[in-house]
Amino acid sequence: MPQDIDLHRLDVVHVDGDAYAVDVRGHRVLVDQPRTVGGADTAPTPVELFAASLGACVAFYAGRFLHRHGLARDGLRVRTEFVMADRPARVESLRVVVVPPPGFPPERRDALLAVASHCTVHHTLKRPPGVDIELG
Repeated sequence: MPQDIDLHRLDVVHVDGDAYAVDVRGHRVLVDQPRTVGGADTAPTPVELFAASLGACVAFYAGRFLHRHGLARDGLRVRTEFVMADRPARVESLRVVVVPPPGFPPERRDALLAVASHCTVHHTLKRPPGVDIELG
């Protein structure tokens, strides 16, 4: 592997049943499955975290926009919705709604939307990366 590559590593380990722990830079995030499909429903599913990562990234970019322009971030909300497809199992569509904080100037809406739409996760979905899955 080239020396100058910006490699990030996450490790996933089995916890119990369908639950797994994702270790990221000293942080731990849990995932599980709903009871309806055999899990214990102790945490979000990996797919829910996938959608959440998009919403959180959009929120981060929107929040930075507000901060840069001296506007309050209190009350900023981002809602992410997704629809599943059957075959193959995958997320078919995602919808992200940015709700600006109270008192947000209406004339800044287009600029906020433009900045929020440029988040890293959104760009990644628009130009999907190559993915290799292998046995170690």
